[in-house]
Amino acid sequence: MASTDQEAAARDATPSNPRGIPYAPFVDKVEDYVTSRADVEPTLRRFQEMIAKYQFMEQNLQRRVAGLKDKMPDIQKTLETVRFLKLRTGESDPIETTFELNDTLHAKAEIPPTDEVYLWLGANVMLSYPIDEAETLLESKLQAAKHSLSNCAEDLDFLREQITTMEVAVARVYNWDVVQKRKEKEEEEKGEGKGKAAQTPGS
Repeated sequence: MASTDQEAAARDATPSNPRGIPYAPFVDKVEDYVTSRADVEPTLRRFQEMIAKYQFMEQNLQRRVAGLKDKMPDIQKTLETVRFLKLRTGESDPIETTFELNDTLHAKAEIPPTDEVYLWLGANVMLSYPIDEAETLLESKLQAAKHSLSNCAEDLDFLREQITTMEVAVARVYNWDVVQKRKEKEEEEKGEGKGKAAQTPGS
């Protein structure tokens, strides 16, 4: 129980954007993350896992954006239709239109002036609404979709920045490892040179 509380506290302490996506750690000094070459592989693996998580979130957001862009024109079109019906008075003549039965079949219909409309809510559910309530509902849904789309766009930019930050971190740790290998090799060569020099006088 205590460990769960500690994990929750650690998550709360992690800086994040308004939707809770955590900031990537900025690796200014590699030595803050690795103290020896033995730490390099686990650190690189952890950074790669973070990149994969950010990329997964990015893909989910991209799908959400696509869904919102598909849905918003339908909401806008429905709202315009409701507003058109609202303007019609009891003295107006019925209007002739067509409605969709399925993807390839339409039927003609006459619509008299009305004070209520039926809206699809999804999951094969349709409800009747007074025309004013329908207008208010559709306006709120359209505004919510626009707000959600704006948040998604902001989060996508944020995620791309975090992915770039992590890719830079991976490169810095990798380069640090290369430098350490070179230093170790130079030290080994120096040690071998001293060993040969020490053997020469007695040979």
